[in-house]
Amino acid sequence: MPVTSAGLLLVRRGPGGPEVFIAHMGGPFWARKREGAWSIPKGEFDVGGEDPLAAARREFAEELGRPAPAGTAVDLGEFRYASGKRLHVFAVEVPDFDAEPVTSNTFELEWPPRSGRRQAFPEIDEARWCALDEARPLLVAGQRPVLDAVAAHFGEQSGG
Repeated sequence: MPVTSAGLLLVRRGPGGPEVFIAHMGGPFWARKREGAWSIPKGEFDVGGEDPLAAARREFAEELGRPAPAGTAVDLGEFRYASGKRLHVFAVEVPDFDAEPVTSNTFELEWPPRSGRRQAFPEIDEARWCALDEARPLLVAGQRPVLDAVAAHFGEQSGG
């Protein structure tokens, strides 16, 4: 069975249409990358044993260090990466959500490679609001179709 993640994407009404709250992936691999290095706050869950929305809210809190804001979740559907991995995304419209502070959980990695030293890195090192057209090149490729679902649901057109 393919790996499945659940994600919670915050949406707000901006002056030019919907804006989404996305996060830059942490760690040395992503440190100097901008395009294709951002993600919807998400994480893996047990498809048979956990509610996807509950998993999305849990992962949001783990990756950003604070609970997801309350609100009605819109099920945007499941999206498949080229690798076969699946991402179930929910959107919650909020008037605003402060991008700071980000206090992500961490992961350990041998760094520098082959050094024998293990270091801890945050899963997320930055988060921010972006218009859909700004978010499109920033998101990892497999998540870009989510922006079309946001545009369709929130009644705005997305370029790209």
